[in-house]
Amino acid sequence: MKLNFDQYGDDPSKKLLIILHGLYGSASNFRGLAKIYAADFNVYCLDLRNHGSSPHSDQMSYPLMAADVIEFMDDQNLEKAHILGHSMGGKTAMQIALHFPDRVDKLVVGDIAPVVYPHHHERIFEGLQAIPLDQISSRGEADKILSQYVDEAGVRLFLLTNLVRNDEGIFQWRINLPVLIREYEHISAAPDGTPFDGETLFIRGDRSDYVSDDYVPEILALFPNAKIETIDHCGHWLHSEKPKEFSKLLLDFLK
Repeated sequence: MKLNFDQYGDDPSKKLLIILHGLYGSASNFRGLAKIYAADFNVYCLDLRNHGSSPHSDQMSYPLMAADVIEFMDDQNLEKAHILGHSMGGKTAMQIALHFPDRVDKLVVGDIAPVVYPHHHERIFEGLQAIPLDQISSRGEADKILSQYVDEAGVRLFLLTNLVRNDEGIFQWRINLPVLIREYEHISAAPDGTPFDGETLFIRGDRSDYVSDDYVPEILALFPNAKIETIDHCGHWLHSEKPKEFSKLLLDFLK
């Protein structure tokens, strides 16, 4: 599984930072921030399997996604790196730290905990499936259909970044939608492994319920040296809702 990636910076004197996006996302989600972080680090933004321009696979699990990232690091001769992951990417980052601790310098997890979450993407999946790809002629038409399932315009805009045209001009999904639906149980699962005692930072939004206080015992059981920071007036999409606050916490921790 050769993952697609974007690279920012190529200074051998700098430490490395690998960024992993969330469900329905891609490497481009962090493009703007990665350019800023490149002042201090060589930054790699990856497309996880079944997302972005990375290969599609019939399987989707955190052990597999963690192994994909390790394969990427091996291919690029990256012995060790800071790893930042948001949401699904955060669980992938945790899985890497729990299974390959010697490859992780510092770990940063964006608004996700090492727990099993209930299925809450049913309406999104229904909406994406309801779009007749061979009949629509614009993203506007797709958005009109999707709006019957997803109220938030910003969420729909994000989801529809995955709608692209093929060589014949027909719309298709860049994400592997059938596999994401079929394998969702594995996406909602919790990472597992030997506790990681390296420096770890969890960043959560005060308006998000993904990292509630109830999950702190699970966090500390697997990441005993973790600290948890909360961004006020912020939901799940920390890096886009509060980029300055998010970046300050990240860079202060890494540097």
